[in-house]
Amino acid sequence: MKRKLSIEDVKAAVMGGAILGGGGGGILEAGERAAGLALQVGTPELWSADEFDGQDLSVTVALVGAPAAPHPLVQPRHLMRTLELLQRELPAGQRLVAMHSNENGAETTVNGWLHSALSGLPVIDLACNGRAHPSSQMGSLGLHTEDDYLSIQGYAGGAPERYIEGVARGRLDATSAVVRRASIDAGGLVAVARNPVTVDYAVRHGAPGAISFAIALGRAYLDGGMDGAVRHLGGRIVASGTVVRYSCDQREGLDVGLVQLDDAGKTTLHFVNEYMVAEQQGRAIAHFPDLVMTFDEDGAPLVSARVREGQRVQVMHAPGSRLLLSRTMFMPELYQPIEKAIGQRFAPQAEAAHA
Repeated sequence: MKRKLSIEDVKAAVMGGAILGGGGGGILEAGERAAGLALQVGTPELWSADEFDGQDLSVTVALVGAPAAPHPLVQPRHLMRTLELLQRELPAGQRLVAMHSNENGAETTVNGWLHSALSGLPVIDLACNGRAHPSSQMGSLGLHTEDDYLSIQGYAGGAPERYIEGVARGRLDATSAVVRRASIDAGGLVAVARNPVTVDYAVRHGAPGAISFAIALGRAYLDGGMDGAVRHLGGRIVASGTVVRYSCDQREGLDVGLVQLDDAGKTTLHFVNEYMVAEQQGRAIAHFPDLVMTFDEDGAPLVSARVREGQRVQVMHAPGSRLLLSRTMFMPELYQPIEKAIGQRFAPQAEAAHA
């Protein structure tokens, strides 16, 4: 199906995305601003994957960086610049036909909307993963397992005094590290267009339908508040209390920290951008890729970068089985740097766990 994205889609996509962000995935206001601007300057279109030839070329569009960084700046011209930089590096005769997001989040669900409005290319109703995740490799469709795949990543961002742009070519881990480093130099955030693949490949290894999934969740939230969203996801509220401890450090372009409540369970949430582990009485009750999300006392989604000591928060847990998850969520090797960051092991035992 092909459809033009509307103003009604904006709030739903951003709210649903914020919840699926699981603590990361960007800031509500920035997502609404970007999606609203897309509708002001053009007509972004969302196409289902079956509208394309399987060999058509699509590219992941994303934002890379730490949400709590002090000086992030990504502007529309930076988004378009990433596409220009990447297109230049494609072999002669190849061209981009579409774009897809890296993940669902308040900002990331609407990744590509502004690109689409300005370029005329459609956005595929697909994300590399149907929830937010902290590392670029988790949003790279398992391409790190393809021995002959050459990653191309165009990046741009930062205020004039910090502006940086470029193209990285090479193995996926090396090029992702270059972009992560660039996000730090840019003040905390860069736009990136990366990893061109065929639509067939994206469908097999990603999360087709992810954008519609976020919009449906957002509508459930707008109709029924936090409780409506929790029901929609088959989740439950596992804690409610005041934040008595909060820490957040930027490490290698990521927010790493914890949230501790004063509830009877002494609930503690460990995050690397997104919430990775939820503990009560010192025992893990949920871990990534299950969805753990905080809401403020009014029931509004609250990302990890916006939590503060003294706030009243509520904590939701929804099982990963109710989400659209890509194969990368079940690759233990991708968890190693995240486990190191929080000092806990929680990776799935094998990709076979997804079968």
